[in-house]
Amino acid sequence: MALEVTGLTYRYPAGLAPALREVSFHLQSGAFLGVVGRTGAGKSTLCAALAGLVPHFFGGRMEGRVLVGGLDSRQTSVADLTHHVGLVLQNPFTQLSGVKETVETEVAFGLENRGIPRAEMRERVAEALERLGLVALRDRHPFTLSGGQMQRLAIASVLVMRPGILVCDEPTSQLDPAGVREVMGLLADLHRGGTTIILVEHRTSLLAEMATRVLLLDEGSVLADGSPREVLGREDLEGLGIRPPLPAGVYRQVRDLLPPGTPVPLTVAEAEAAFRPLVSIGGDEKPS
Repeated sequence: MALEVTGLTYRYPAGLAPALREVSFHLQSGAFLGVVGRTGAGKSTLCAALAGLVPHFFGGRMEGRVLVGGLDSRQTSVADLTHHVGLVLQNPFTQLSGVKETVETEVAFGLENRGIPRAEMRERVAEALERLGLVALRDRHPFTLSGGQMQRLAIASVLVMRPGILVCDEPTSQLDPAGVREVMGLLADLHRGGTTIILVEHRTSLLAEMATRVLLLDEGSVLADGSPREVLGREDLEGLGIRPPLPAGVYRQVRDLLPPGTPVPLTVAEAEAAFRPLVSIGGDEKPS
């Protein structure tokens, strides 16, 4: 089991109400968990708890238990938890050290702090640069990179520590469409390679394509936990402040014109099949 969260309740030091309430879920190694919820639902707090920043960094009061690779987060330092879980934040600019002048030395920064032998460090940095497509940029200053490149660098700096779990808190929120495709393609590749991914993302269409499971948070509690179809196909998503996948939104506008029993499409491929009856009268062209 990669991750076990049981009865997690957490209140920030100055909080009037818990940010998380009785959150429980287990995650097998190799899963891709999407996390959705309106602003203030507790998504970022959950990410911080999985990485040990709650309660070690933020303080406050935590109840329940978080086991990461079998380690209890309250009894394990954040430094030791980084062997098992890596955290990627929304803004890559804030995740870079600011003291390294090249992409290569930025990737090595965490290994230096951990005292990894130099020969192993060179090997791991070279592997991370190759895996993230940063070899050609290794001598560039980190702050001269594009948004997508900088986010890839932030991910490389985490992956070089070789965690089995990668937690990403809206890593594409500040990227243009090209940067979004770049980072999402990378996460898909990492997942195929065996990395466990936990992704907070407001673009539910992306989660419908990529996630194996989705967790829906509302007011700090788990409102739903299931397959992308079970969670992202819910009729009440918009009422919960979540935009449904685009195909599902279109479906609800035209479902009276579709054959009875047509399932809610969540992906482009599913939409093509579901909406085919609406365009068949105009010829053989595919839905656009």
